[in-house]
Amino acid sequence: MSPRKSKTAASPVPRVADEIQQTRPFRSSAQEALLALILTSDRVLARTATELARVADITPQQYNVLRILRGAGPEGLPTLAIADRMIERTPGITRLLDRLERKGWIERERLADDRRQVLCRATKTALKLLAKLDPLMDELDDLPGRELNGAETKQLIALLDRVRAAFA
Repeated sequence: MSPRKSKTAASPVPRVADEIQQTRPFRSSAQEALLALILTSDRVLARTATELARVADITPQQYNVLRILRGAGPEGLPTLAIADRMIERTPGITRLLDRLERKGWIERERLADDRRQVLCRATKTALKLLAKLDPLMDELDDLPGRELNGAETKQLIALLDRVRAAFA
């Protein structure tokens, strides 16, 4: 993966209106900010999906589930707990888990005391895959740090927390 260089005065950061080819003014700064957030989210997800597919033929949602299960350790997690922890919500968690099981990346166990509950665990193969993907994901995680300093990053996190809370 080749990291993008920082924008300079000779190459300004494109504005949202330019990127979406909007010629009329936005209704408000809030509208422009929300569109900037959506556009940025789409760009981050697209880049992540491209890199994950290139390196390991895995989707961001599948990767997210495997990271959740790695964090849960050998105890695993019930299906609904995985769905609750996902970054990008998916209505078809069972189908997503089916695909991961077919690939040999998770194993599922129905609990004897509650047959309705299914416990999921990452396999050794999945843990090896995640270890292989860690450097790539670390590099993607670090991209904002090439554009923002530490104080700006903390401010961005705080602002995004507030915006996300408005949609809760």
